[in-house]
Amino acid sequence: MFSISRIFGARPDPREARRPLWNAVVAAARAPHWYVEGGVPDTLDGRFDMISLILALVLHRIDDAPDQALAGVELTELFVNDMDGQMRQVGFGDMVVGKQVGRMVGALGGRLGAYRAPDGSDTLKAALVRNLWRGVEPDAEALAHVMAATAKLRAALQAMPVEALVVADRLPE
Repeated sequence: MFSISRIFGARPDPREARRPLWNAVVAAARAPHWYVEGGVPDTLDGRFDMISLILALVLHRIDDAPDQALAGVELTELFVNDMDGQMRQVGFGDMVVGKQVGRMVGALGGRLGAYRAPDGSDTLKAALVRNLWRGVEPDAEALAHVMAATAKLRAALQAMPVEALVVADRLPE
C-alpha cells in the first residue's frame, strides 16, 4: 500500500502508545461524582485541577517501576499537547499559549509533590483544598468524598501492575 509517510520516512509518534491511558485519565477526571458529591467546581479550572489530581496519581504509580519511566514522560507530553490544544480551542492566541501551558506544567509539578502525601493525612487534605477549591474549604461531606475517592483510586492503582497500567484504556475503580 502506498502512503506519503513512506516517501518522507515519517514514523508513528511513540507517545500515541499512551493515548488510551491519557484518555482514561481524562475520563476518570470527568466522572460526575467529583463535581456532584465532591463539590469540585465544574469549570475549566476545576476540570484542569481534577485532571492534574488523577494524572499525578497515575504518574506516581508509574514512578514505582523505573523501567517504565518513558511511559510517564510520554503521558506527560500528551498532557502538555492536550493543554496547548485546549487553550487554542478556547481562543488563546499564540503569544499567550506558551506561558499558560508553562504555568499548567508548573502547577502539575507542584501537585506531583503535594499529592504524595498519605491518604487521610492533614497534608493531603490541605493540598486538595488548596488545589481543587482554591483554598476555600468545601463542606465536610464533599471533602470526605474527594478524600475517600482519591484513596480508593490510589489503592486501585497500587494493585495494578505498572506494565498493565501504561497500556490501559481505563483506570481501575
